[in-house]
Amino acid sequence: MKNVHTLTDGLALLARLLLGQIFLIAGLSKIGTYAAMEAYMESKGVPAVLLPLVIVLETGAGLALTVGLYARGTALVLALFALITAFIFHTPLSDQIQQILFMKNLSIAGGLLMVVAFGPGAWNLDCIWRREART
Repeated sequence: MKNVHTLTDGLALLARLLLGQIFLIAGLSKIGTYAAMEAYMESKGVPAVLLPLVIVLETGAGLALTVGLYARGTALVLALFALITAFIFHTPLSDQIQQILFMKNLSIAGGLLMVVAFGPGAWNLDCIWRREART
């Protein structure tokens, strides 16, 4: 059974890496396109003053999820963020590109909710810290 646990822990790590990287990269890319992102947010009725918060959320939570720091809580926050942004930024669904982006956000939220439900696996920063704290 040891190999099964190693496989599932490895897959959980891979899942966190894949889920976390999209937020990390998205947050960092917003820094380089700051003015355009402000305009886009305003065009969707979202105050541009929230952009720094979005950047911090995406980069910070993306990194935290990747390394498994507070993974369940982080995944829940990111899942809610993905759902909210799907409904605000990826409509109307009659536009095929927006429909695809909307469905992408729903899929990402689904993956994040799996982390909430089943945890980050054994290979995460929280587990490492807990082991050190016990010794």
